[in-house]
Amino acid sequence: MLDVSTEIIINLPKEKVAEFASDPANAPSWCAHIKSVEWNNEAPLRAGAKLVVNEKLMRRRQQLVYEVLEIIPGQKMIMQTSSNGMHMETTVGWQAINENTTCMTLRNRGIPAAFAPFLKLAIRNVNRRNLKQLKKMLELSYRRLVVL
Repeated sequence: MLDVSTEIIINLPKEKVAEFASDPANAPSWCAHIKSVEWNNEAPLRAGAKLVVNEKLMRRRQQLVYEVLEIIPGQKMIMQTSSNGMHMETTVGWQAINENTTCMTLRNRGIPAAFAPFLKLAIRNVNRRNLKQLKKMLELSYRRLVVL
């Protein structure tokens, strides 16, 4: 069983980070491997909602259907996919360090152990890059708003 957890500190309030990162429409802007996300746009996102994620990972294009298992706005979101023989659960969590600083965590669990050593490293690297991109985007956007 594969279990990879990655986190980053983002210098913004938890509510701002969680609001942006939990919106499926924003995923392609900070997740390099996600090319598009299709969903029913029934706001707010809720348990049972299905998301079709078109991605390119390790030079392969694939379409995965994720189901939202649980969502607690501003705290965590848990999704899972069993598409294309890939069984993966993704948990995204947000924890306030203080009123202007958030620790965001991505956790991926699943995939048979035979692939775990290679995929664990690949998933960790992708998640680190994605979280760095999210941090850069959000902090830069917030600084622009403050300057205006």
